[in-house]
Amino acid sequence: MPDLLSALLLGILEGFTEFLPVSSTGHLLIAQHWLGARSDFFNIVIQAGAILAVTLVFRQRLWGLATAWNRPDNRDYLLKIGVAFLVTALVGLPVRMAGWELPEAVTPVALALIIGGIWMITAERIAERLPGPGSITWTVAVLVGLAQVVAGVFPGTSRSAAAIFIAMLAGARHRPAATEFVFLVGIPTMFAASAYAFLELWKDGAMGDEAWGDVGVAFLAAAVTGFVVVKWLLGYIRSHRYTPFAVYRIALGVALLLWLPAGR
Repeated sequence: MPDLLSALLLGILEGFTEFLPVSSTGHLLIAQHWLGARSDFFNIVIQAGAILAVTLVFRQRLWGLATAWNRPDNRDYLLKIGVAFLVTALVGLPVRMAGWELPEAVTPVALALIIGGIWMITAERIAERLPGPGSITWTVAVLVGLAQVVAGVFPGTSRSAAAIFIAMLAGARHRPAATEFVFLVGIPTMFAASAYAFLELWKDGAMGDEAWGDVGVAFLAAAVTGFVVVKWLLGYIRSHRYTPFAVYRIALGVALLLWLPAGR
């Protein structure tokens, strides 16, 4: 398959799965067993394309927060986004600097998909039984930051799934509110991760080794697809549970373990 076509398909896959709680990184790693392996730089940076999409979707919300900083509720919300991002950075950066890399085997991704699916079903059921709609507290902000690190270290976990459901259990029991907060926290998180990936590539003197055309195609594909998916998902979760995504994760994980028992 031509490299540009492969990059296009991976970009579409990234945009489709970044915000659904099914693990975009896990799907990329699985797909690359057929479409050809890509660098960690490619896998990280094209996620920024999907994050660009969510930035556009929430542009009015972001503008409202930024221009009404003097309002205590807006200031409080922005500070909580900042805390979640800082927790992710302070815990995740040492992990990255220690030389952590994405796994190549499918088996750990399949196991994370199954465990994450069970976690989603359990967490959503428990959160629905908790009293009141809840709110975005400082505890929620810290736990969302930690959940993002866990998802980054264990591909297949899903950043959105880990963060949304820990937020719901910790206090933000309203699905749309928890989802919005996690999506907004993802904006500085993934842009910072992409910037760090650029810095690493530059420091290693490998700028010329990267297929920039492929990265650009995948980035744009992820942005367009991500925009459509986010718009749909925000409407879907107002009246539906995340259970279908959990079932999909479990089914996919089991299928992968059966078809690729050696994790090849």
